Amino acid sequence: MEEHEAVERIVRGAFGALTGRRGEALRYAMMDDTPVGVLGLAAGARGLRHLSFVRGEDDFLERLLAEHGDAQILKSAELDEVRRALGRYFGGKRFDFDLAVDLGDLAPFHRRVLDATAKVPAGRVATYTQIAARAGSPKASRAAGNALHNNPVAIVVPCHRVLRTDGSLGGYGGGLPIKEWLLRHEGALL
Repeated sequence: MEEHEAVERIVRGAFGALTGRRGEALRYAMMDDTPVGVLGLAAGARGLRHLSFVRGEDDFLERLLAEHGDAQILKSAELDEVRRALGRYFGGKRFDFDLAVDLGDLAPFHRRVLDATAKVPAGRVATYTQIAARAGSPKASRAAGNALHNNPVAIVVPCHRVLRTDGSLGGYGGGLPIKEWLLRHEGALL
């Protein structure tokens, strides 16, 4: 492990000297074989930072550069643990995730909303109002919805399990057909 860390320090130093960019390194990988389309994955030193529905690798890289312009972005096989967890999920073997997730860049309310959402078990749903209340702001259901729409780690933090108070699907960053597919896959919709 020490050798790997030393090599990374050298690469990051050289990258910073060449580009002037010194932000945290992000490792990324693509999954193009899922039932919900192409997924872009990115992780930093503290865990998964992005799981995004994308059109392809170029689209995902544009998003990463727009959000993390000072970061070194490296294609990596080190996200195999995330790929395996998603494989189990899509294979119907396991619907929860035991992955390190880094939400440190998010505003406190946004983190509280995602923490509350992460506790909604597979096969169950909650409403935007319930999530807002669990996040400590019972009258902020619209703000909770906005936070969920901007969830950087979809599926792992299961924002698809949150519905409108009337039971309708509401919105979803990946699109309503994907939200419906995920809920059916987990057994929350018949």
